[in-house]
Amino acid sequence: MTIADWTECFDGTRNLPRVVRDRLVVEARIVRFEQGAQVFGPDKVPDSLFFLYEGRLRVSQMSSGGREIVLYRVEAGDSCVLTTACMLAEEAYNAEGLAESDLTAIVLPKAAFDRLAAEEEAFRRFVFAAYSKRLIDLLRVVDDVAFGRIDVRLAQRLLALAGEGGTVSATHQHLATELGTAREVVSRVLQDFQKRSLISQSRGQIVIVERAALQAISDSP
Repeated sequence: MTIADWTECFDGTRNLPRVVRDRLVVEARIVRFEQGAQVFGPDKVPDSLFFLYEGRLRVSQMSSGGREIVLYRVEAGDSCVLTTACMLAEEAYNAEGLAESDLTAIVLPKAAFDRLAAEEEAFRRFVFAAYSKRLIDLLRVVDDVAFGRIDVRLAQRLLALAGEGGTVSATHQHLATELGTAREVVSRVLQDFQKRSLISQSRGQIVIVERAALQAISDSP
């Protein structure tokens, strides 16, 4: 498969008739962003549907008080539901999309999107399935921020970021942004984890020492 046949990467486009996929390839554009680049920002009205071909996109929102929270991430093979929602409503973004790695995306102009959504049931199912999944993710974020215990959420995020290696390269502010809380709160909980010998800390790095114990906190109700 080459970039010319990008429709093979997405469930909704892979299942379309070949003639429609060929039209998509002709009508869509390929765009690239370097790591750290802003892909979209507040106050801009999107005019294209966004498919992520390679890389990872972080979507976050800033409060009026300056606190940032990560809403979700778009992985390769997904579309950005916020772009879809704003494009359909013809409203400006109220969040920022940042390239967490070098990324390649496919953008489909709104006119082509409108035609395809009207004509092809498989494409409509793809769009609404992605929309539903991301809406559930956003509701989970709201639930976590409003009702979740910060020690449980922080333990979960540390384990997810560490993977099999056991080391997290992140500042306290970065973790606070991930969890939608204040840096001071994260620092306090991390200090408690360290006193209990669950982790060790150095500048910009956290090492998981007792994975089983941290997992037990992560699994707490």
